[in-house]
Amino acid sequence: MSHGWLHLRRSGNAGVAFLAGLLLTGLLHLPTSAVAQQRDTRPASTPTAPMATPPAGAAALASLSEAFASIAEHVKPSVVFIKSGRTDRQPQRMQPQVPPGFEQFFPRMPQNPEFQESAGSGFIVSKDGYILTNDHVVDGSDQVTVRLLDRREYTAKVVGTDPGTDMAVLKIDADNLTPAPLGDSDAARVGEWVLAVGNPLGENLTFTVTSGIISAKGRTLALPNANDRSIQDFIQTDAAINPGNSGGPLVSVTGAVIGVNSAIASRTGFYSGYGFAIPINLARRVMDQIIAHGRVQRAALGVTVRNASPNDAAYVGLPDVRGVVVEDYGGESSPARAAGLEPGDIIVAVDGKPVEYVGQLQQQIAFRRAGETVKVDVARKGGVRKTLNVKLQALPAPRSVAGGDRDAPTDDAGAPAASIGQLGITVAPVNDDDVRRLRLRADQRGALITGVQAGGPSYGELVDPEHGGPDIILEIEGTPVRSPADLRKALSAQKPGTIVSLRVYNARAETRRVERIRLGE
Repeated sequence: MSHGWLHLRRSGNAGVAFLAGLLLTGLLHLPTSAVAQQRDTRPASTPTAPMATPPAGAAALASLSEAFASIAEHVKPSVVFIKSGRTDRQPQRMQPQVPPGFEQFFPRMPQNPEFQESAGSGFIVSKDGYILTNDHVVDGSDQVTVRLLDRREYTAKVVGTDPGTDMAVLKIDADNLTPAPLGDSDAARVGEWVLAVGNPLGENLTFTVTSGIISAKGRTLALPNANDRSIQDFIQTDAAINPGNSGGPLVSVTGAVIGVNSAIASRTGFYSGYGFAIPINLARRVMDQIIAHGRVQRAALGVTVRNASPNDAAYVGLPDVRGVVVEDYGGESSPARAAGLEPGDIIVAVDGKPVEYVGQLQQQIAFRRAGETVKVDVARKGGVRKTLNVKLQALPAPRSVAGGDRDAPTDDAGAPAASIGQLGITVAPVNDDDVRRLRLRADQRGALITGVQAGGPSYGELVDPEHGGPDIILEIEGTPVRSPADLRKALSAQKPGTIVSLRVYNARAETRRVERIRLGE
């Protein structure tokens, strides 16, 4: 994690394993073979039976089929096939010393840089040649070629890219093109039919149309190259996905684009039931800034955040689980700190617009101007509600969301461990060796977690050195914790089943966060 911007906590081991095969791709649904007609073996003199009455519901299906065909015919001229190429500039490899007469068994390694090609999809957004696609489709490319449905080809200019949303804008020198109509992804509902058009297997299956439904909204994915500018807010669809369809449109039954196909969850690299698209409302904000400025300019509250959990909602008296928990500030100059926003607050609305999850908050804040003031509604312990005026700051340079590549501390032998049954953890005091090894400042020292009980109250919330830590408990219910004894004393006044708020520092990721944990016996 990094300070100074909104980002997500890393998912648990189960989520990481589930998304381990995440590939940046697009949508594919191969057409099935038509059922062969049976030959009529009846004698010619046998009268043909009259056509049976269509079964109930057939008219509705025929109407839906006609609608799909019309939408496909309407959208396909706006979809493009993209070829991108780059020169592999790896250092030249040394030639092996080969004895005379054995050259044929040891072919010479290539000395010159090799040209590599890849393919993807995109769609036209203006008559004069602006095209929207994924950043990963053109990332690092020396040249980009765009082919239209009528087979005309153009060399494209990369106007700008935004790795944080995986979006890119291209421009070709052409007029009177057919732009795809852009819809409203916020209005799209789970269960609605959608169509996708793209090039799932490169030149082998160009301009393929597939169908499916919206399976979920607001999905979060651990995409490669994530940083503190990354906005994770995906539409999930059950349409089949395969490599090459990245950047193609996800289209509603009204014929409007509601998403940009971008990713799959797969262990094999091919379709396994889960496809994801970037909401068009997010993509359009990025596109407008790239066209206007050549890059995306972002603003920030100056906090790190995560989605609220059931314990968070219960702690502040929310009737349902929603909102975004403030975990820490993004430095001393954080505008959120100056406005009175506190770690542990749950942001439930910005300028009166509800905030359900992190992706929504990011979108409501990121594309405003630095210096603009927003009204942030927060929920606090005991049902307290406050509205704070926060003056936004410019987003600092991006930093990796993941922690550094340092080796994790693993040896806590010798530290006197204490069992904290109400939390299901063992803790030890921070000693001088810990301070040196973990490079801890004075405000990062507390009760160091040495073990977490499997299935206990803190399992999945707090981590020990072997599972992504160590975590260090700094506060409980606003009371500073400097030792296991402080933690025990603070917990002595709490009853089993009570939800307590902990301030925690993770020594591996070098970040602070807030955890709400329901105490055990």
